Amino acid sequence: MKKTPSWLPLIAIAILAAGCAGQKEPAANAITQIETGLSSLRADAEKYAPTELQAIDTAVSTLKSSLASGDYKSVLATAPSVSGQISALQQTIATKRQQMEAAVAAASQQWQSLSAAVPQMVQAIQSRVDILSKSKKLPANISAESLQAAKDGLESMKSAWGEATTLFSAGNPVDAATKAQAIKEKGSEVMRLLGMNV
Repeated sequence: MKKTPSWLPLIAIAILAAGCAGQKEPAANAITQIETGLSSLRADAEKYAPTELQAIDTAVSTLKSSLASGDYKSVLATAPSVSGQISALQQTIATKRQQMEAAVAAASQQWQSLSAAVPQMVQAIQSRVDILSKSKKLPANISAESLQAAKDGLESMKSAWGEATTLFSAGNPVDAATKAQAIKEKGSEVMRLLGMNV
């Protein structure tokens, strides 16, 4: 039986180590490329696709852990799928941005209509409340409770309208229009309490 020279296992280890060392640079480069690609999208991703961004950040952390522990093979095997996630993220951002732009355009248009209608409604309700408050006797279809509820409703409308205009001025037409629509609906309720035609 032929004896295996004692230095053969050492060569095998050296070759393996060289192979691993040869993978270190490509693995590190792969992570650098992924991080560079991700950093250029990060600001938009935080705005339009935070959930997807979080998943990719987790994947990148796993890659870095593998690199740090010397598991370059795992890094090189996993990096392409993470790159694919970044490509998908880019597409998601583009889609969500288009949706947001469409929503902003629609809300801005809605705001133009509501910004005329709501103040007129508030003015009409205020005028009716003032007349009824000065009246010695309320009409048969309006109780003192209804008048008080209408006054409270009017005050909440005024307060909410201030918030809506602040939102619009701050460049948030979507939330501003949503709030303005809710005020208009509240106004319809108040008008009914006062016996006004809606």
